[in-house]
Amino acid sequence: MAQAVLDIQGYAVVLNKVCFVTRVFRAENEEGYQLNIRFTEKVILPAKYPSCHEAELQRELLVQSLKEA
Repeated sequence: MAQAVLDIQGYAVVLNKVCFVTRVFRAENEEGYQLNIRFTEKVILPAKYPSCHEAELQRELLVQSLKEA
C-alpha cells in the first residue's frame, strides 16, 4: 500500500505518521515564523519560514493533505 508523502523544507513527511500540527507563531531569535509538526514517535519537526504568509500557506497545504490522506 502506498503512503501519502508531502515534501516540507526538504523533508519527506509521511502523512499517516503526523499526529499534531501547531499554529503558526513567531520563531525565537527573530528567525521568522514557525510551525511544529509532531509525529507518532514523539519526534517534532520545526518548520521555519521567513514570512508569516508563507508559513500559513505551508500549514494549510499540510492540513489539506492530511484531510485527503
